Amino acid sequence: MWGMACLIGCGSCSKTSQGNGSTQPQPQPVLHLSRFAVDNQVNAYHLFQVSRMPIITLHFDHSVSLADALQYIQLFDDHQQTLALQLLPASTDTTLSIAPIDSLYPLHKYHFVVQQGLPGANHAQLDNTYQIDWITVIDSTDKFPRLSDSALLTLIEQQTFRYFWDFAHPVSGMARERSTSGDVCATGGTGFGIMAILVGIERHFISRTDGFNRIAGIVNFLTNKCTRYHGAFAHWINGATGETIPFSSLDDGADLVETAYLMMGLLCARQYFSGADSAEQWLRQQIDSLWYGVEWNWFQHDGQSVLYWHWSPDHGWAMHVPIQGWNEALITYVLAAASPTHPINKQVYDSGWERDGAMRNGNEYEGVMLPLGPPYGGPLFFAHYTFLGLDPHVQDAYADYWAQNVAHATIHYRYCMQNPLHFNGYSAACWGLTASDDPSGYAVHSPTSDDGVIAPTAAVSSLPYVPDASMQAIHFFYYTLGDHLWGDYGFFDAFSLSQPWFDNQYLAIDQGPQIIMIENYRSGLLWRLFMSCGEVQQGLMKLGFIIH
Repeated sequence: MWGMACLIGCGSCSKTSQGNGSTQPQPQPVLHLSRFAVDNQVNAYHLFQVSRMPIITLHFDHSVSLADALQYIQLFDDHQQTLALQLLPASTDTTLSIAPIDSLYPLHKYHFVVQQGLPGANHAQLDNTYQIDWITVIDSTDKFPRLSDSALLTLIEQQTFRYFWDFAHPVSGMARERSTSGDVCATGGTGFGIMAILVGIERHFISRTDGFNRIAGIVNFLTNKCTRYHGAFAHWINGATGETIPFSSLDDGADLVETAYLMMGLLCARQYFSGADSAEQWLRQQIDSLWYGVEWNWFQHDGQSVLYWHWSPDHGWAMHVPIQGWNEALITYVLAAASPTHPINKQVYDSGWERDGAMRNGNEYEGVMLPLGPPYGGPLFFAHYTFLGLDPHVQDAYADYWAQNVAHATIHYRYCMQNPLHFNGYSAACWGLTASDDPSGYAVHSPTSDDGVIAPTAAVSSLPYVPDASMQAIHFFYYTLGDHLWGDYGFFDAFSLSQPWFDNQYLAIDQGPQIIMIENYRSGLLWRLFMSCGEVQQGLMKLGFIIH
């Protein structure tokens, strides 16, 4: 050892004679970081679940200066705030053991940097700068007092209901698109909101009279203020004036799928307010007028055997999006077949929506056979939107829809448990991929398009299909993550534990399914109301559905 040290020492200051008598200095010796660990995670530069008092161990191939080491080593958080470090007694001349002086915050990102130039023996210097990034462990303590599951579900319903009640547009009563939308109201979200108001009445969050008056105001606004296109409504509506707000440059007219969600909600309200008094009779008549006015078959675009999603008075059929399965739009064909005034026939359903069976899947994912749709089922809202009103205990020649939705939710649950892309936090308690906000904006998430973002609505709204898995997720979202994820109107839209990132917004189309599907799980209220419509029963029979 002495001979080697001496040789390195001598070599560092010797000169080599050249044939012409000149001399050249030897290269300066280099210090290498040969191995490192954060707690028990070895040689990994991006870490999750690091303790709040981690021990960082650095192994070098030669001696380092203990006295100078901390001048070249830093720990800072995502706000560039530097944190004090200490050398632990276990440190040796070739191994540094380092820890923060103060405990780190849970679920925060930190950056540990060992700078190039850290001095070693014989004037050696560290060859490179090394950076290790990590996210600390989740604080697993409960953030709120424990409730019974029944009380917790009621709390989620009540808090989520407030989005459609307290935050509704003050002029029209329609549901705002999101919590920052101002006058931008969502047609489909308003249909969900009407259904949420019915839940609010049943759960005694509001009186029947107040709920009736709010829905009557919405119906009056839809009837007398809103622009309609062959009876259909736009995706976005100005909640103060009723004018269309373009969803995109070409999408500035009818949206048939959004209209279907609105009609689903209105029909539930029609069935709910079944009293003989003049006010409830008036409401039913107004809803029927809107319902009868939708020219569903006109959206076959010159008699084609398929329905089209959009039409614009300025751009015609330029969007050119046929409504084809499998996705969230089955309800559009059910209502089109059920229409007393402008119905489609079964061939349009078979050829247009079902594509003569081409939407079948039949493959296994995560050990579960999936009857319909894309690989792994697509985003979970496919299993929610149509089935807020349509009871999924139905089947036709193509699928058993209860089996479809249970399979879809189970696949998502098992996928997140397996966590093949190694995102932070995915587990049996943290699962559910759907369209939602995202750190980069808005994205459609599914097992085939996964960037680590979980949306609470995905698992919460799957409660009827996988109740145990959904309740496990609800417990995690509320009790464990509630200090980040729970707000005035329920669960915020989305989060990523791999960033970490928590949204601070709400979307109508994500809040609505939560309260509605919780209530369907508990009482079947909205399923019962929608399925009690005589027209819906006839439409389902026309399309060949069997109701269990």
